[in-house]
Amino acid sequence: MARYDKYEPKAGGFRAPLAADLAKTTAPIGVGLNSSGRVVAGAGNTGILGVLNTVKNMKAGEIVDVMTSGEIVEMASLTAGTAITADTTTGALGTTAASATKTPVGFTVEATRLVVRRSVQPYIGT
Repeated sequence: MARYDKYEPKAGGFRAPLAADLAKTTAPIGVGLNSSGRVVAGAGNTGILGVLNTVKNMKAGEIVDVMTSGEIVEMASLTAGTAITADTTTGALGTTAASATKTPVGFTVEATRLVVRRSVQPYIGT
C-alpha cells in the first residue's frame, strides 16, 4: 500500500476537509476542491491541486493532507522515469500524456516511488 514518505509539513501541501466519505485508497488519487472548499476526487472547481493518499476509511468533513510537493513510496509498480498525470474526472493516476482531461502531478524516480510536484499558476487579472 502506498504511503507518504517525504512531506514537508509547512510547504509540501495543504489541509482541507473531505467533501464525502472516502474509502481507504489502494493508490493515491489526484484531488481538487469543490465550491465549498472541500476535497474531491478529480478536478472539482479548482482543477487538480495535489495528490491524496488515504490509509484508512475517512468520513466527510475529516481534515486530510493534500500533497503538492513530496514523495510517495510503495506505489504499484510503474516504470521509472515516467511522467504521471491525474484524470480530471476520477483523480486516477496514470501515464497518459497531459491533455484537457489529464493534469501533470509528478514523475517516478523508481518504479515504486512517485515524486509529486504540483504547482498551480496564480491567476493574474487584467
